[in-house]
Amino acid sequence: MELNYKEFGQGDPIIILHGLFGTSDNWQTIAKKLAKDYLVYIIDQRNHGRSPHDDEFNYKVMAEDLKRFMESHWMYSARIIGHSMGGKTAMQFATDYPDMVEKLVIVDIANESYEGGHEIIFNALLGLDLDTIESRKQADAILQTQIKDFGVRQFLLKNLTRGKDGKYIWKMNLPVIHQNYQVILSKIKEDEIYENATLFVKGGLSKYITRANFETTKLFFPNAKIKTIDKVGHWVHAEAPKEFLEIIIKFLK
Repeated sequence: MELNYKEFGQGDPIIILHGLFGTSDNWQTIAKKLAKDYLVYIIDQRNHGRSPHDDEFNYKVMAEDLKRFMESHWMYSARIIGHSMGGKTAMQFATDYPDMVEKLVIVDIANESYEGGHEIIFNALLGLDLDTIESRKQADAILQTQIKDFGVRQFLLKNLTRGKDGKYIWKMNLPVIHQNYQVILSKIKEDEIYENATLFVKGGLSKYITRANFETTKLFFPNAKIKTIDKVGHWVHAEAPKEFLEIIIKFLK
């Protein structure tokens, strides 16, 4: 599978992996900042953005996608940054292919099996009749009845585009993502211990990383450290980009 991507800068490679419902574009601002010193790739993971759709959707195959991407770009190793679902893909990749990861940054996720929390979003998106939608404004108005947060709606609507017939379609493979949602919530299956430097970045208002699940995650990432950015939630890099960049730039050197 050939993943869609954008690249910025030159130097040692960094690969950034987005989260659930996201795309590479969510990380473009951060990527351009890092590109002053690195060659930065932002990738659409399978079933997201402009990357191919496939019925198989789990962390093992997404780690394989990343391996093939690196091999096709003649990368023997890279620094990997992953947020949320992308963080689990990054952890899976690092424990499957530890020699291919120079350093690892995991943004606001642990190796934990989480309870659901996206059911309202799935119901709203799956209930949107795209055949009748004539504008993003109309789609937003319909989503607003179930999804009250304007920022969340705008994030989701970035996935809306027009097909060849002019009608709106989802860029992401929404049915397959929904079908495999429990898989995405579950823990990764570690193959090896990843012993290189690892940084977990936690949002102070987020509950995705706890003291307990960080300690269990460290069993396979023994050299992991954690930094907390206060007064921000799960979208650490979007809510506090300056502080986030300061932390990861210092770590990645």
